Amino acid sequence: MNALRLAIGTFTILPAGKAPPHVDRTTARGAMLLAPAIGLLLGAIAAVILQLVLWAADSSYAALLGAAIAIIALAYLTRAIHLDGLADTVDALGSGRDRDGALAIARRGDVGAFGVVAVVLVIVVDIAAIAMASDAGQGTACLVIGVATGRLAAAWACARGIPAARPDGLGAVVAGTVPRIGALLWTLVLMGLAFALCSASGLPTPRAAAVALLAVPAALLIALLLVRRCVRRLGGVTGDVLGAATEVATAIAFVMTALGATVGA
Repeated sequence: MNALRLAIGTFTILPAGKAPPHVDRTTARGAMLLAPAIGLLLGAIAAVILQLVLWAADSSYAALLGAAIAIIALAYLTRAIHLDGLADTVDALGSGRDRDGALAIARRGDVGAFGVVAVVLVIVVDIAAIAMASDAGQGTACLVIGVATGRLAAAWACARGIPAARPDGLGAVVAGTVPRIGALLWTLVLMGLAFALCSASGLPTPRAAAVALLAVPAALLIALLLVRRCVRRLGGVTGDVLGAATEVATAIAFVMTALGATVGA
């Protein structure tokens, strides 16, 4: 129960009851393994919002408007912490400072030019991909799979063998807690779910089905390359790095799902 409360409290603004008085490695592991499930819930909420806009609006821009509102809702439901982590991580990586200097930049409350550009580009890509998938009848699949994959990327970033960059903070609590077999099982589950959801909406060609099936691993691969860069540059992962991995994986999954919905159509 503590792991569930920690997962909900960390990844959403939803009420989760009293916070655990002490977070040990076991609780942290459970929370990170529950992160993809939290992503499925958030993605489902965003998908409902998208479908309500599509139902209410009789316009060729309905999908674009619905995608934008869905992204706003996700930012609100998550306190925009992942976007903040993306901005801080990109600012740190782009600073040219040494390890300690880069970590200090990531901890500052302000956002630099690198961070602003990264957040804007990710949001634009997110909205465009969701709208594209929605026009092809797969907006729900895009949101559910994309948001869940983003949270799975955070779990993978906490896989055993990946160190924390600092001795304190969220990264120090969760780094190295997630067994790789658990993350792999979640990967297979989301791959199967992606194929099922996309197939239910109708995939035009076998090539399109392959794109949809590869959405999850492709997104995770790009996110883990970012994590690898952060480990080399910063010495490990931080809470900001987890947020950056989440946003990058989500965006790539959105794009891949949108491509799978339209390729060969």
